[in-house]
Amino acid sequence: MTAIWKQDTDLARLNAWSANTMMETLGMRLTAVGDDWLQGTMPVDHRTHQPYGLLHGGASVVLAETLGSTAAMLTLDPSQEAAVGLDINANHIRGVREGIVTGTARKVHIGRSTQVWEIRIESEKGELVCISRITMAVIPARAVGLK
Repeated sequence: MTAIWKQDTDLARLNAWSANTMMETLGMRLTAVGDDWLQGTMPVDHRTHQPYGLLHGGASVVLAETLGSTAAMLTLDPSQEAAVGLDINANHIRGVREGIVTGTARKVHIGRSTQVWEIRIESEKGELVCISRITMAVIPARAVGLK
C-alpha cells in the first residue's frame, strides 16, 4: 500500500504541534503512524474523568477529533490547503476508570473538498471504548491563516 501522507510524519514533529494546547493539557501523545492510519494515546486520570470517576465522553471526543484532524491535515499540502472540522459524532461503548486509552484514525473517504475518518478508541485490554466519525472540510490555507 502507498502511504497517503503528503507531509512528514515524524512523531516528534507531530507531537510538538500540541505544545500549549488542550492536547498537552490532557496528556495526549501521537504514538504510531502507518500508511493510512494515525494512532495516539490519552491517560484516564483526574484530567479526563467525569464526576463518577469514568473517562469523560468529551475527552474521548477530543482524542478522536485530534487524531482525525491531524490525519486529515497530513494528507494535504499546508501551503495550499487546510482541514477544518464539519461534524463529529461518537458512540460511547464502555466505561474506563484508569490507565491509557488508544485511538486509531483510519481514512474512510479522502476527496477534494471533504474527508471522513473513523476513530476507534480502545482500553489497554483492547476493548472498544468509543467509536467516532469526523467529517473534515478541505479549504484554502489562506482561510485559516496558513499562507
